[in-house]
Amino acid sequence: MKKILTFAILAVLALGANAQLKKVYNDDINPMEQIDKAIAQANEQGKFVICQVGGNWCPWCLRFADFITKDEEIAKLIDENFVYIHVSYNPHKSTDEARDKAMLKRLGNPGRFGYPVFVVLDANGNVIHIQDSSYLEEGKGYHKDKVLQFFMHWTPKAVNAE
Repeated sequence: MKKILTFAILAVLALGANAQLKKVYNDDINPMEQIDKAIAQANEQGKFVICQVGGNWCPWCLRFADFITKDEEIAKLIDENFVYIHVSYNPHKSTDEARDKAMLKRLGNPGRFGYPVFVVLDANGNVIHIQDSSYLEEGKGYHKDKVLQFFMHWTPKAVNAE
């Protein structure tokens, strides 16, 4: 009985911690249009696009969004080099299966890595990298140096270095 009670308390605490995280995915946005707008903006600004694919249903997705917003060094690196978007997708509950399938195909079928997954697009909308988020994790969160390394390796300057 003590084990069940302990498990129930831990589950409630875990749910409470995730409930406090800001919801960053908007299910009302057409993801294809969202990606098109981000590419146009990146093209104008000389940046790349980072698509963080996942959803508000995913605790790790929300943790990552919270992590990169609160760390000034990471936030600055992203702001200077990327148009960063949260592309909403729920593999268990699709509202438009044809659109979701087309979106995933356009992004190189990144769902095979789990969620969140990060897709780096160049300013022309070409997929240049898909990042499995598990390599960036540490404990119940993310490892700052690994996250910085990921972003630094995929900046326009790093990719286009001659």
